Amino acid sequence: MYTLGINAAFHDSAASLVKDGQLLAAVEDERFTRIKHGKRPIPFSTYELPFHAIDYCLQVASIHLKDVDQVVYSFDPYLLVNEKEAKELDPADPQPWKGLFLSSIINAPSQLVDGYPHHLQKRFKDADQTDWEWHFIEHHLSHAASAYLPSPFREAAVMVLDGRGEVATTSYHVGQQQNLTRIGQVDLPHSLGLLYEEVTTYLGFLHSSDEYKVMALASYGKPVYVKDFRDMVWLGEQGQYRIQQTQLEARFGPARLRHEPFTNHHFDIARSLQYVLEETVLELTLWLHEETKQRCLGLAGGVALNCVLNARIRDDGPFENVWVQPAAGDSGTALGAALWADAKLRGEHEKTFVMDHVYWGPSYADQAIADFLERAKVPYTRMEHVAEETAQLLADNCIIGWFQGAMEYGPRALGSRSILASPVLPEMQAWLNEVKDREDFRPVAPVVTEEDAPQWFIAAQPSPFMLFVNQVAPDKADLIPAVKHVDGTARIQTVNREQNPAYYDLLKAFERITGIPVLINTSFNTVGRPIVCSPRDALECFWTSPFDVLVMGSFLISKQYGDKDIRGHSHVQTASAFG
Repeated sequence: MYTLGINAAFHDSAASLVKDGQLLAAVEDERFTRIKHGKRPIPFSTYELPFHAIDYCLQVASIHLKDVDQVVYSFDPYLLVNEKEAKELDPADPQPWKGLFLSSIINAPSQLVDGYPHHLQKRFKDADQTDWEWHFIEHHLSHAASAYLPSPFREAAVMVLDGRGEVATTSYHVGQQQNLTRIGQVDLPHSLGLLYEEVTTYLGFLHSSDEYKVMALASYGKPVYVKDFRDMVWLGEQGQYRIQQTQLEARFGPARLRHEPFTNHHFDIARSLQYVLEETVLELTLWLHEETKQRCLGLAGGVALNCVLNARIRDDGPFENVWVQPAAGDSGTALGAALWADAKLRGEHEKTFVMDHVYWGPSYADQAIADFLERAKVPYTRMEHVAEETAQLLADNCIIGWFQGAMEYGPRALGSRSILASPVLPEMQAWLNEVKDREDFRPVAPVVTEEDAPQWFIAAQPSPFMLFVNQVAPDKADLIPAVKHVDGTARIQTVNREQNPAYYDLLKAFERITGIPVLINTSFNTVGRPIVCSPRDALECFWTSPFDVLVMGSFLISKQYGDKDIRGHSHVQTASAFG
């Protein structure tokens, strides 16, 4: 039985395909359309379904849309309007945006069968709404299912921290086998996620997109405005809270415009927001733990992508084990909705799937890559020993585009579509931000072999999805200065060979040359663009960005600069530093 999950209501449009309880494919639409987040979360974009992502999922299963047994959409418009009212929705009413938003969702089934792009006709043609069962699944239930059903836990408490759903903004659940029971929720307009979005806009960033930049900015500030944010967030009982009048400009002065310089004032606002977010959510976890008596916690929702917050929950919260859905934002609801509906329709009572990796997107064999390079008339070298040759280039401080295997699901590049570099030179963090045209304050993250992580990062546990921070070990900090953030932390990814053999082998080869089992891993993209998906995307990004080498499969493509180095700094042989 095939279940197709769709997220399209707000942003991060995505699709997933589940067959008899097992995930076959999951991918964001942005990777194909090359539009960041797929679309902006505005009411008149709701009609845009993730056709490219759906097409890919169908390709993986070698089926057509008419072969799907059920389609699930991770938003339930009937929580906001009844069926009679739905028929009377009129875009010309006094609240036209609400009418456009809801009517587009309600009419998604017909849009799916006749709104696809013409070049995707093959797998959509001749499908009819009667070919499958259609289900609208509540947004927060979809998030909660994504946090629990693919987790390694047989039972757990579940917390969803989102900007908004239909009504809920925060919700609490208990998961047992294939069941989820909701035990509480916080409703609009009260939302920690929307508060974070509002401050994101105030600080000159793009909301529903740049919240992670506020988290990075917070490390440079002091919590001098904690009282102001505590005045905004009133914590109640039974997991409830209220967001009071924010009035950010009245409190803090004029908002920062996008290209204005940052000041300590901006740093302090970000730090104070992060401080109050952490203390508030910790209190919510204490209540949830006391209420459920569970040892394990599953997290999802956009706020759960805040890796500093996640580390506080892990280190200072009451739960023994914490698992965060790697696609915790709205894209993950496509997965959660599909797993939930699949289990319910089949009557499955026991969990059969654990999400232990994120490599659910397109992959390209060496022959396909070679054919593309030949057509593009791009000079290349075929490497006999990819890990060893690439590791030597990294040890020589080359910045490398790394394109291997199946693409990642979720917002993190985790070793399939990554830009990699050595962590040895302090300047490498600034070089990478220049390469990607990012803000100077942005940190870069390390990947480390799972077995070596505790020696390099304090109390490090397996962290394959890069969703927690750890302090860099003091005796190792001078060896990997480029990945140490201003507060002494690093957002680590751990990897073992079973998870990603090519990636792991590269780390071990780099360790043999330098003595360091750590590399910098950042996403293979530039500012405002999605992570690359295809060889064409990778090549376009490579030739329009100032980094040195592209490694796709077994093939190496390099740039020649003559006597001029792009960074104004000759490459340093790190191997010599270790004898």
